[in-house]
Amino acid sequence: MDLDREQYINSVNLNIDTDFPYLVLDVINDNSFPRNPGFHVMHWHEDLQFILVLEGTIEVQTLDTSVLIHTGEGLFINKNVVHDVRRLENCHYNSFLFPAYFLEFYAGSPAKDFVDSVTSNDRMAFIHFTTDLDWHKEVIAQLKKLVQIEKNKTDFYVYEILVRLSSLWLVMRKHVTLPQEQRESIVRLRMQKILRFIEEHYAEDITLTDLSMSANISKSECSRCFKLSMNTTPYKYLTEYRLSKAAQLLKKTNEPIGNIAAAVGFHQMSHFGKCFKEKTGCSPKAYREMENNP
Repeated sequence: MDLDREQYINSVNLNIDTDFPYLVLDVINDNSFPRNPGFHVMHWHEDLQFILVLEGTIEVQTLDTSVLIHTGEGLFINKNVVHDVRRLENCHYNSFLFPAYFLEFYAGSPAKDFVDSVTSNDRMAFIHFTTDLDWHKEVIAQLKKLVQIEKNKTDFYVYEILVRLSSLWLVMRKHVTLPQEQRESIVRLRMQKILRFIEEHYAEDITLTDLSMSANISKSECSRCFKLSMNTTPYKYLTEYRLSKAAQLLKKTNEPIGNIAAAVGFHQMSHFGKCFKEKTGCSPKAYREMENNP
């Protein structure tokens, strides 16, 4: 993916600094364990990600397209793919994140080629696993086993996880056809310009005119691009992006909340507090306390 990803939120694996950086998120509606800010802003990460929907329906959105994942179905999201996961109804799903080197066995292994051929493919954004194909069912079965391993951890937990992930990858790699043609849509190119502008100017007063001018398009076309690529409005995305930046500052700094609000583009504390609480269910002060005292 030929993108300047700095314009998006980089979601970091909560277990990245451990000796086994494997993370399982158990998500029920808008609540995640371990806790995840979940501002529903487009983000990316270095990890590979698999999702298994246990109940309900979710929508996974990339800059180019979206896909609905229903109960009993799964999804693979490639590393570095800008995406967002939203629920369409009451739902419960598990998300499994891990570094690609888990699948390479050892340094210099020829198995690395079977991993890189997928992770380095710019057009391999995700794979949707349904119950229509036998090999999809095999992948889903492996994901269900990962769920059970997580519920019933044994002394062999790490080894069991690595074996299952490798088995899952083998099934997928044997059957998947890697896209060859490389091309970018006009909407995607426009959104890259707009989102880069937001990254550089989110602390300032930004109007729809500013956003449209950054991509040399009309205001109506700007709104259409947001609708097509993210299924949202420019204003809503900008607000959520600012809130995500605020959450990072609340967690990582001791700056006064008023200073943080201003630093991310909110010029009225009351408006910042209202928006923040709507997205997180708590005030900025309470959020900071929870993050610093988990």
